[in-house]
Amino acid sequence: MLGMVASALSFSLMGVCVKQVGGRIPAAEVVFARAIVSVALSWWLLHRAGIPAWGNRRLLLIWRGAIGTAALLCVYAALAALPLAAATVLQYLYPPFTALLAWLLLGEPIGKRVLAAMALGWLGVLLVAQPAGLLQGGATLALVPVLIAVAGALFTALAYVSVRSLGTSEHPLVIVFYFPLVALPLSLPLVALNPVLPTPAELLWLVGVGIFTQLGQVYLTRSLTALPAARATAISYVQVLFAGGWGWLLFGESIDSWTIAGAGLVLAATLVSLSHSQRQKPS
Repeated sequence: MLGMVASALSFSLMGVCVKQVGGRIPAAEVVFARAIVSVALSWWLLHRAGIPAWGNRRLLLIWRGAIGTAALLCVYAALAALPLAAATVLQYLYPPFTALLAWLLLGEPIGKRVLAAMALGWLGVLLVAQPAGLLQGGATLALVPVLIAVAGALFTALAYVSVRSLGTSEHPLVIVFYFPLVALPLSLPLVALNPVLPTPAELLWLVGVGIFTQLGQVYLTRSLTALPAARATAISYVQVLFAGGWGWLLFGESIDSWTIAGAGLVLAATLVSLSHSQRQKPS
């Protein structure tokens, strides 16, 4: 459970680095840069631990890397085309998608506490994302970016369910390694179509994207291989709290009553998930 919280913190810091790039660097180039850093770090960690890198279920490992790459491209494209509030809400469709897919594909039950945690977390995300702004801007949102954002949430859920399945046969570091390994050849043609040379400062932020992605993926993969997918992703709502805090500290974004109320619901969702975990522990 703490691993999911650490993953959320790492991914929120990755978001800070992406925001610092300022939208000048195309989404595919950000994916490519983070893949380079993650491949190098993953290979070093595998070599240091003496773990064979290529795994056992290679087709599923490649599939996980491919759908993870698709999810990243969709999320970054949606953030570039939609208001941040709308893109955030649509991205956080992935926990219920994950719970549904884990039930359909893996046979994992969806308990009442997990359903309650997902509902509380989703409501909290809506409040943090400023529902008044969503209502005012909803009529002008372009259909294609909205569909891309929903596709990103669905791809994210498929990736998480794949990780859950791979956890029965693969070491977490192997699963993490395959993600950027597959992302490199998939994103390279897109980078070649529209290359943008980063400045030295942007290059540092891109390295930060890779480092925090690596940390987030390691914590996330270890947690998903040890927890039912629905419960683990319900805890991931805490990333909204971290993102709001970084926005206030680093970018001067205000925290109003909607944000505070939403943060309380996200915290409640996490506590409900934690209490469910304690009840499931063997005596």
